[in-house]
Amino acid sequence: MISTLLPLATGGNQYLTIGLFLLVVALTLYITFWASRSNKTTTDYYAGGRNFSGFQNGLAIGGDYMSAASFLGISGSIALYGYDGFLYSIGFLVAWLVALLLVAELLRNSGRYTMADQLAYRMRQAPVRSAAAASTIVVSIFYLLAQMVGAGSLVGLLLGVSSPLIKNLVIVGVGILMIIYVTLGGMKGTTWVQIVKAVLLMAGTLLITILVLAQFGFNLSELLGAAAEKSGKGEAFLQPGQLYGKDLTAKFDFLSLGLALVLGTAGLPHILIRFYTTPTAHAARKSVLWAIGLIGAFYLMTLVLGFGAAALVDTGPESQIAKSSGNLASPLLAQAVGGGPDSLGGSVLLALISAVAFATILAVVAGLTLASASSVAHDLYASVWRRGKASEASELIVVRIAALVIGAVAIALAIPAQRLNIAFLVALAFAVAASANLPALIFNLFWKRFNTAGACASIFGGLIAAVGLVIFSPVVSGTATSLMPDADFAWFPLRNPGLISIPIGFLCGFLGTVLSKDTASQDRYPELQVRSLTGAGAEKGGVSH
Repeated sequence: MISTLLPLATGGNQYLTIGLFLLVVALTLYITFWASRSNKTTTDYYAGGRNFSGFQNGLAIGGDYMSAASFLGISGSIALYGYDGFLYSIGFLVAWLVALLLVAELLRNSGRYTMADQLAYRMRQAPVRSAAAASTIVVSIFYLLAQMVGAGSLVGLLLGVSSPLIKNLVIVGVGILMIIYVTLGGMKGTTWVQIVKAVLLMAGTLLITILVLAQFGFNLSELLGAAAEKSGKGEAFLQPGQLYGKDLTAKFDFLSLGLALVLGTAGLPHILIRFYTTPTAHAARKSVLWAIGLIGAFYLMTLVLGFGAAALVDTGPESQIAKSSGNLASPLLAQAVGGGPDSLGGSVLLALISAVAFATILAVVAGLTLASASSVAHDLYASVWRRGKASEASELIVVRIAALVIGAVAIALAIPAQRLNIAFLVALAFAVAASANLPALIFNLFWKRFNTAGACASIFGGLIAAVGLVIFSPVVSGTATSLMPDADFAWFPLRNPGLISIPIGFLCGFLGTVLSKDTASQDRYPELQVRSLTGAGAEKGGVSH
């Protein structure tokens, strides 16, 4: 599919692009090695020593959240589908209100390193931590696929790589870098990489936004009109219905997507562990407010990037943007507003935006791998297998081994997933997070009767429902753009499972609780309430009886 495309950078421009890529990699590796010198304890490794301010952590959350899906995938979706593509931006942004109001401060107060800490405080350790670790790994791998697919598409097309083998090697290279970041830098190194990436991404996006608006006299109405005309769809391009709402199934698919986006953020493991890096709950809440401002501004700019690409770059069925599932809209737009493919300005902006996108990918994959590797080491190894008797040194060895294995799995799965739009892949990760993690977290915080059976039922029920429905949906088989285009076992019509799997997660948690006679968890609910509201004892964690 993508191998038929022409390179975006040629000749000396290619060397400029490669140079900026290498500069980004060198900078992030330096930060990682610098941070690795202070990783002496599990608190240093998992939570960055809890020394990041609200503003710093807000930047890092923004860096974690504004992924390749946001920068490449959403702008591409807008460029191809107009109004319907912008719905991703709205969903991603509104989701932060759920995280702020229901999760951020309470989780920071009642947990220690991972999502499972908060659940296990009043539940039986082994079953709850095992379930939470399984969910964390699955969600992280779905999200990792999106980032690594973006890396393969971006680098392969920029450098004119036509060989699938070489594009696959790009994915392998990103995977190796990701493993290095996590094994050496831990949370401290990953956080600083994300802070640097957030600054670069905001600066690069702001620059392109200003240049696009300048083309239309800073008149947004003119930009939208030009995009509608160039798309060939007229006013319909600015109305709902290009991607969703064409029939009843498409309407339900849109509802499912919206539900997954709005509820998914509060269940994403790599976002949840960010709240543990601040010294106080007040700083955690402040970091979310900073993140909302940063992310809100960014998603407003994706509107300009997407419609700018539709107005200024070819988005027809045979265009590079269409053949890359929209993932190249931002780099091609940067090249266009800089003066075109053969100009120095176009080459510099293309290289700059591509390097920023690559930094985005590197930062996010590091955060995701850290979240899943931490869950394996802290939840499974230290708390379940060693029953709390593992030494810090052995736990740090296990987390590094886990990062290596998870990185290898992500590489193996990303190679066949290159035909999918990365914003869409992330939406699947949101659906799994909202189905498996969010019900357990909400029930545990606000329902006294909730118990171990309910927690395991909600996590595994939501997880199995979400992943199972994806497997039997058009995402995997039945269409030309499926992972397996030559097969057809798609009996579930929706491309996003959230509309069905999220209620199943909550229902399983409810039924698991009321059908179980376990009441031990109720005894510690008052303690959890006090702890979640005040933060008393959060530094020491908590072991349930």
